[in-house]
Amino acid sequence: MRLFHRQDALLLVGLLVALIVVFSPSISQFLDVTREIERERGVTLLPALIVLAGVFVVHQLRKRLEGQVREAATQAAHAEAQLRSQDLARLVSLGHALARSLDHETIRSTIKQHLPRLAGTDHVWVMLRQGASWEALAGDTRGAEEVIERSSFADRLLGGELSAGGQTVGFQLAVGGTTIGVMGVKPADTAIDPARHRALEAAAALVALSLKNAQLFKEVRENSMRDPLTGCVMRTHAAEVIDTELKRARRSQLPVSMIVFDLDHFQQVNAKFGNLCGDAVLAAIGRCMREVLRGSDLKCRFGGEEFLVLLPETPLQGARRVAETLRREIADRPIVWAGQTLCVTASFGLTQAHPGELSTRAMIDRANAAMIRAKKEGRDCVRVVLEGREVVAQT
Repeated sequence: MRLFHRQDALLLVGLLVALIVVFSPSISQFLDVTREIERERGVTLLPALIVLAGVFVVHQLRKRLEGQVREAATQAAHAEAQLRSQDLARLVSLGHALARSLDHETIRSTIKQHLPRLAGTDHVWVMLRQGASWEALAGDTRGAEEVIERSSFADRLLGGELSAGGQTVGFQLAVGGTTIGVMGVKPADTAIDPARHRALEAAAALVALSLKNAQLFKEVRENSMRDPLTGCVMRTHAAEVIDTELKRARRSQLPVSMIVFDLDHFQQVNAKFGNLCGDAVLAAIGRCMREVLRGSDLKCRFGGEEFLVLLPETPLQGARRVAETLRREIADRPIVWAGQTLCVTASFGLTQAHPGELSTRAMIDRANAAMIRAKKEGRDCVRVVLEGREVVAQT
């Protein structure tokens, strides 16, 4: 156990001086001389010296204390500047990562990697507004109850009822005055300091802008891949999707079927009524396909008046029913043009991917061969090719 500490230094110095005064002859002589001067001159020199010494000691102690306060303030300011510098660096890093994110999956990964470090907590989540509902984009959402709770929080935040619910602080993700989502942060401490709050507001603005850019990029990409007349995807993109679906079917051992159909006597429609009428017919076919087929089915304008449909997770019998339904719908929807009614029909070819098949070209060739056979056998019908040139007539 220590008998003396740093705070006892002044006391020790005083004790040392007192001992020197007691035992030092020169000090005693100095005091005697001082008293003699006081008697001869009529002044009180010793008390004045004591007062001066006391004032000097107090002044020095004050200077030391002020220096310590300034040093502590400087250290605190330096630490605060370091924290703000780290927040700025993290914000810049987040901005760079989001600038390279062009889809929701990449944005989700970026948020998971960067936002917790900026917020100082792992409890960070982002909800996207989809019409009147909310969709969880990122965060520690593990169940339906949390999604409902955070959707309610987001609704209240947008309604202006609160800026924080409980310990959670909410930030609106807004672009051009339109709110597209909400970011929530539940701090590890009781509150978020003002500087970090401003950094999170900037982060929310970056996330909102990135989400908007991803949406615009998706729209541009889809528009570039789709035929503006029919709304079907273009041939080059269809080949990529078919290749992906064949690989997925090989892994999952699920069936994949393909339909290729061609409009009957379409060139006569163009020759008799003009290309604008032909365009109207193609647009009507596109609408019919969107109404009859599933959203997961690939709808492709393969070229001219020829179309391709890929049916994931669909066996041959199911694909045959789909082809028959589509054939009847096309035939039963006459098109009125310039006061005349046009009845359009189509010839359908159908095939199914072989187990483990990965050749997109081979599958298309089989479906196309079945479609050509349908043309030869009277049009407005469905024909099926199973392997090679083997053709099974529709019953």
